[in-house]
Amino acid sequence: MANSLVIVESPTKVKTINKFLGKDFQIMACMGHVRGLPSRPGSVDVNNDFTPHYEILPKTLKYLNQIKKALEKVKEVYLATDLDREGEAIAWHLVEALNLNEEEKKRKIAIKRIVFHEITESAITEALKHPRKISLPLVDAQQGRVVLDYLFGFNLSPFLWRKVRSGLSAGRVQSPALRMICERELEIRAFKEEEYWTITAELSPDFPPTPNSTFKASLIEVDNRPLEKLEIKTKDQAREIIAGLESKTFWVKKIQKQERKENPPPPFITSTLQQEANTKLGFSAKKTMSIAQKLYEGVEIGGESEGLITYMRTDSFNLANIAVESIRQLIPKIFGPEYLNNTIRRFKQKSKTAQEAHEAIRPTDIYRTPESLKSHLTPDQYKLYDLIWRRTIATQMSPAVEERISVDIAGGEHYLFRAHGLNLIFPGFKKVFLEDKAREAKSKKETESLPPLNKNQALTLVNLVPEQHFTKPPPRYTEASLVKALEEYGIGRPSTYATIISVLQERDYVTMENRRFVPQEIGMVVHKLLKEHFPQYVDYQFTARIEEELDSIARGEISWKQVVRNFWEPFIELIKKKSVEIKKSDILNEPTNEQCPKCGKPLVNRLGPYSRFLACSGYPKCRFIKSNGVTPLEDKDNKTNEICEKCGLPLVIKRGRFGNFLGCSGYPDCNFTKPLLGEAKNQTMVSEERCEKCGEFLVIKKNRYGKFFLSCPNYPKCNYAKSIKKNHSKESGE
Repeated sequence: MANSLVIVESPTKVKTINKFLGKDFQIMACMGHVRGLPSRPGSVDVNNDFTPHYEILPKTLKYLNQIKKALEKVKEVYLATDLDREGEAIAWHLVEALNLNEEEKKRKIAIKRIVFHEITESAITEALKHPRKISLPLVDAQQGRVVLDYLFGFNLSPFLWRKVRSGLSAGRVQSPALRMICERELEIRAFKEEEYWTITAELSPDFPPTPNSTFKASLIEVDNRPLEKLEIKTKDQAREIIAGLESKTFWVKKIQKQERKENPPPPFITSTLQQEANTKLGFSAKKTMSIAQKLYEGVEIGGESEGLITYMRTDSFNLANIAVESIRQLIPKIFGPEYLNNTIRRFKQKSKTAQEAHEAIRPTDIYRTPESLKSHLTPDQYKLYDLIWRRTIATQMSPAVEERISVDIAGGEHYLFRAHGLNLIFPGFKKVFLEDKAREAKSKKETESLPPLNKNQALTLVNLVPEQHFTKPPPRYTEASLVKALEEYGIGRPSTYATIISVLQERDYVTMENRRFVPQEIGMVVHKLLKEHFPQYVDYQFTARIEEELDSIARGEISWKQVVRNFWEPFIELIKKKSVEIKKSDILNEPTNEQCPKCGKPLVNRLGPYSRFLACSGYPKCRFIKSNGVTPLEDKDNKTNEICEKCGLPLVIKRGRFGNFLGCSGYPDCNFTKPLLGEAKNQTMVSEERCEKCGEFLVIKKNRYGKFFLSCPNYPKCNYAKSIKKNHSKESGE
């Protein structure tokens, strides 16, 4: 019979750890968090020194009861939850939920906390040898985070419900992330395209020239003056320069060669793994973390569960000495001795708060090559493991050695061209990476573009090519670039980025188009409201400062309640003030200089369910509406071949709160909609009328007699309904 109970978070961990420990140990899973703050008023008692009132989560009650029964038969309990703040907090909540402190006093049960970076036999055995007490500063840091986020979201979100619409949310980290996406969109909208031209000379050292010896050089100077990027603005200017070059002789004026060594990147931490997996594999942050969790907890190999990577929530570049030794032993066997770096390479931490005791993300056994595991992994697991394995082994490989070549070419006395080339002398660590196709093509092009050249060598002009360009706006954020920006500003923690991104999409604040974030109108409205009226709380520095204070709590330097108090008092006062000052109509309706053609009253730019439209300020007496001239983002790329039955414009696929449907591209001038083929059974059409009880837009439903009526989408919580009058038109309303 087991004398010791080991509690972990997941059943997968149970399966993996079971094979390492004998019959004296019983391993059980608590299924993650066991207690939390309920989403209702009073969960944090602000009048009683911010006391949090935790409750046991319903989903874990069954597992806690099973653990309680097991406790009756054991003499010691090992709390083996994850090694970060989250894991430390779960361990503390287990003690509280299971009343372990009382059991320790009453029955002399020993309560021990153990942590490990990887789920391997050696790591588990070592952890059991060095148990410790629960770190209360780490728990306090997590409590501070939870309470801050509760107070922020539970007070600012209802403010948004009152002033904009129900179902919206704000968050301490979520809102600055939304700000980044929206501000980038505003930059794109404000961007003005500029035309410019470049001139490229196709040259060859041979006469007659051959395809293999022809290379390209770009015009960089005119009359000993560097050519600005946008200096050649028109086709006529480009032609004038070309006319002056056609009779000129070309020769090599200067050749510069520079040997450059490139060191490998550091091993993965949470944020860089998310970025690389998004860029190279197209994985979302959420998907990356989910796959990494499975690789960490254990994968079935030969009938047994094996943990394949170290803990995936980390900000440390540190690698264990035993891991480095294994990596350095394997490199010569696979690639040859010349690919092993002369000395052990260590990487400096970027983050001030990185915990050196933690490790970077690496394979638990570097000898488990991706190919040897391929048959045991899903395709996505294989891709991510392969990414981690290659990045880890590269850390101890030799630098890559490249020769960069720059050639200045004179075109007569007044013009200077420049050509670039790149020769890879020794691949070094790059040998382990599968070549990125774009980089490979670029390198190949650069290398082939420069044949052997000598100073003062005459060149044959093959062709002069003028090329038109237009300046481009800054790109929208991808998941990888957003994660990088959040990390650079110190906003949130990498372990929370996947959740933040999911919430922004769930709230319809943003959508993904071509793997880039596009803010929706409601997201822009929320961003504008928060930035104008709560600027200090969506400020990047504010969010970063809170993270630094949470780190100080974790180090035991300050009290979590003091941090919360400093935030709360000015925050709640501002919400009270803005609740009085701000009117809902000020947010939903933007003034315009146009007048209503029907009644002469001013038109306002009104926020509808999914976009803005122009409407008469005299509503409901005057129901005039028209398009504001801004094509909804979703209409641009989702046009169908179907035609609107009312006005003849193309129908587009739109996304409503109840799924996809076909709508007229002329909305709001034409409000025709119809179910999307194949989704008719599940399709619900939204009217422009609001529920008189809760304010939601009513949806059109059919009763059992085949008659249509308007019903609240919150049914059965709200049972408001009304009949549709014969002359009812969806073109009316707000």
